[in-house]
Parts: sequence; structure tokens; C-alpha cells
Amino acid sequence: MSRLTGKVTYVTGAASGIGLACAQRFAAEGAVVIGADINTSDGWAAAVAAAPASAFHVLDVRDEAAQIEVARMIVADHGRIDAVVTAAGVAGGGFVHMMDLTEWQRVQDVNITGTFLTAKAVLPAMIEQRSGSIITIASVEGLEGCEGGSSYNASKGAVVLLTKNLACDYGRAGIRANSICPGFIDTPMFQSVMAGMASAPAIKEQHKLGRFGRADEIAGVAYFLASEDSSFVSGVALPVDGGYVAGHSYGLSQLMFG
Repeated sequence: MSRLTGKVTYVTGAASGIGLACAQRFAAEGAVVIGADINTSDGWAAAVAAAPASAFHVLDVRDEAAQIEVARMIVADHGRIDAVVTAAGVAGGGFVHMMDLTEWQRVQDVNITGTFLTAKAVLPAMIEQRSGSIITIASVEGLEGCEGGSSYNASKGAVVLLTKNLACDYGRAGIRANSICPGFIDTPMFQSVMAGMASAPAIKEQHKLGRFGRADEIAGVAYFLASEDSSFVSGVALPVDGGYVAGHSYGLSQLMFG
């Protein structure tokens, strides 16, 4: 029996990238998977074909009423919510003195407010059942700064600290909360951001494994955090980044190993 058999899981940003990969992994492990995204997904049905009673909802994570309604429907249909992955997010950045307030707010609204509203929507069910795993998708850029990262980094840093607060506030209710902090992962959003960037090779080399990551590698960690294998893990901001935040590289390893 798989470790998520019978578990009810909710994934935002489930139409593509990390969210879709998490849905696919959870389905393969026997979970009921409910996905949500502002976009529809051609790959959703195939990704969750193995999952029982799965569903997909089109919603904007910034819409509190929609979030609450989806959580209500999940509980009405399945009786509980065992794990949530907040994978909905947008890219953004730029130098602060050149940034329009509307653009700054867009990134904060989706990345941190959307995460807050997702957690808020599922928490009543988790409190009632006295268990649950909240898995937020932050970023290595929520752990340290980078040139031109301002709005995105600020939003993901906020996700990390919000998650730690969730762990503090709800641990006695049996609820765990952890952040996954991916490095640069090859997803559609990544491809759109990196297209034509002259700095892409240098960014790649900051990953000590010498490559960008894959969405399924993040999904594997989300699976661990959703399962009972991580039953004593809470309040952690876990880099899954090929060594990106391990330290600085100056080319010596490349000279040694190629």
C-alpha cells in the first residue's frame, strides 16, 4: 500500500509545473487529488488518472470566497483535507526604483496573499480533524537575495516566515507546516523567465550539481512532507536546489571535475 493511499490532498497551481508534478506524484501514491488553478490544464486528467475521485477547479488563489468554497466542497465530498500544496505563483522582479506599484502588488497578491488564503481555507478542516500537512512552495530566493529579484524574493521570503508561523500556531492541533524552497526548476514559468537571459549559464552554475532541477524532484519532497514519513518535521524551510544555497562557487570544482 502506498503511503498516501486514501489521503485527501489539495494542490493549487495544479495546471502546470511544480503543482502538476505534485498532483501526479500524489495520484501515483494513491491519494485523492483535488487541483486548482487560474488556468485549465490539458495534462491534468492524464496526471491524476490513477487517483480516485479527483477533481479540478478553475479559481484565482486571490479570491477568498472561491478558496473557501473549494475547501468546503472537498470536505463535503471526502470528509477531510489531509495535505495541501500551495504551488500557485507568478514570477516578477526588477530594480525597486524602477518598479511600478501595480506590478509589485501583483506578485505579492498571488505569491503571499494567495498562500495565506489557501492556508486559511483548509485550516478549519484540519483543526477539526486534528491533523494535516501544509506544504508551501517558496524559493531559494526567499532565503537569500539576488540581483533584480526584489518583488519575487520579498514574496517568497514572506511565504517562508508565514509557514513558520503556521507551524508555531497550529502544531498543538496536530498540523504540520513546511516550506519547500526550490532552486531554478525547469517549468513553463522558468522557461518564460529565462528565455533570452544572458545570465542563464551563470545561474545554472550556481547549482552545485551543475544543472537546473526538474518539477518531479520537487514533487518527491512534497510527497515526503505529505506522508507520515515526515511526521516529526514542521516549521522547516527546505532547500531543494542542487546545492544553490550551500555556499559560493569560484570555479575550482569545475577545474577539478569538469
